[in-house]
Amino acid sequence: MLNKYARAFFTRVLTPFAAFLLRRGVSPDAVTLIGTAGVVAGALVFFPRGEFFWGTITITLFVFSDLVDGNMARQAGVSSRWGAFLDSTLDRVADAAIFGGLALWYAGHGNDNALCAVAIFCLASGQVVSYTKARGESIGLPVAVNGLIERAERLVISLVAAGLSGLQTFGAPSWIGVLLPIALWVVAAGSLVTLIQRVVTVRREAAEADAAAAAGSEGGTA
Repeated sequence: MLNKYARAFFTRVLTPFAAFLLRRGVSPDAVTLIGTAGVVAGALVFFPRGEFFWGTITITLFVFSDLVDGNMARQAGVSSRWGAFLDSTLDRVADAAIFGGLALWYAGHGNDNALCAVAIFCLASGQVVSYTKARGESIGLPVAVNGLIERAERLVISLVAAGLSGLQTFGAPSWIGVLLPIALWVVAAGSLVTLIQRVVTVRREAAEADAAAAAGSEGGTA
């Protein structure tokens, strides 16, 4: 839900910037690579040190490349399977860096093994949620369900909570620090629900497709 409406809004906002980059000879693939590098650097440099505010600011600045590169490709008329593959693959890399950075904080100075495990679960479940849809579609199933928490929701919930928690550095009350642990638990639970939704959907669609194929085979031999 969030992905649908937010993407449409920011696509309109970022269209002039995408056109500007094209006029300067920048390619969509270059934007994809630079954006991912920025997200990875922001997550793995700042988050493990507990600098959540500046880490979130850095990641947010670069995460919009995910919208800019596709916009550029459409404007230039160069949308391709390679571009879609590269974008999707590097999205997984960026997500892993974000939750990996949070896990490193809790494994180190954050000193909370439970939250380290939750962050790792968020990392792994996000990858698997994406895989279930891609794998289902690769075997010819529509996977007609988005689920409770998709990538956009995972990022917004986690980054907003991390950024707000980082405000403690500037004198914000200490209770604001509970937002990040709550967000991680919410993302973990939501990702698990989404994974179950997609697995159930693929199982149902696969059974229907197999039944339809069997009926067609019987009809052809009648």
